[in-house]
Amino acid sequence: MKTLIIIPTYNEYENLRPLLDTVFSYAPGCDVLVVDDNSPDGTGQLADQIHEEDPRVHVLHRAGKLGLGTAYVAGFKYSIEHNYDAAFEMDADFSHDPKYLPDFLKAIENADLVIGSRYIPGGSTPNWSFSRRCISGCGNIFARFMLALKSMTAQRDSVVIAVRY
Repeated sequence: MKTLIIIPTYNEYENLRPLLDTVFSYAPGCDVLVVDDNSPDGTGQLADQIHEEDPRVHVLHRAGKLGLGTAYVAGFKYSIEHNYDAAFEMDADFSHDPKYLPDFLKAIENADLVIGSRYIPGGSTPNWSFSRRCISGCGNIFARFMLALKSMTAQRDSVVIAVRY
């Protein structure tokens, strides 16, 4: 299955190479799309350099800090345009642990949607401030209301195409 892991970045220079090394140690057959929002710390340039070293890494440069949600939408559009079968979301700050990728990859083989949640037994939100937990909680309530889901972590492109964005 042709799979893309979408990683939005803004000022993640220090995290990017270690994250990609870790992602590929758990999911060597996947491609990664780095969606960089014109990071002033050079994250986008580092992503370009890594792309030159590793063809599994692709880079989408955006003109400014346009936000996480729109970065994921841009990544989903990229996955559709490049005929990927599945797309995963992953934050660049290691808040989504790459060690779970093999489980998600196995699960998506027999499903249209795989959900990962910080709120199930074993999940956690370490080092999150009260305001960050509130934002996440409100987002989950909205998603549950709109989609009857708690969160979306990976989905086949057919699911993304069916949802208007």
